[in-house]
Amino acid sequence: MRYTGGMKTTTIPSVRVEPELREQLERVLHEGESLSSFVENSVRETVRRRVEQAEFVTRGIASIEKAKRTGRFVDAGAVVAKLQTRLDKAQSKVRRRSAAKR
Repeated sequence: MRYTGGMKTTTIPSVRVEPELREQLERVLHEGESLSSFVENSVRETVRRRVEQAEFVTRGIASIEKAKRTGRFVDAGAVVAKLQTRLDKAQSKVRRRSAAKR
């Protein structure tokens, strides 16, 4: 858990779930992991992911606005092709390394 010294903590409201979900959750807890720490980690991860999604959307909107202002658009097919080339090169490199180890 991550607490900042001197900062007061607060609680998250309890959540009602079906008994089956609670049982499933208890089965997947790691050794020594509490239900509270699992919930805290889940909330932190979800918040982090939503912040990243919001930042991604903000960057996308800014990119669209810039493209509209400048008239410079990049074709999606060109971007995908370039990414595919990079992926192919990386996979080829991995295959060569694997073959060299044998």
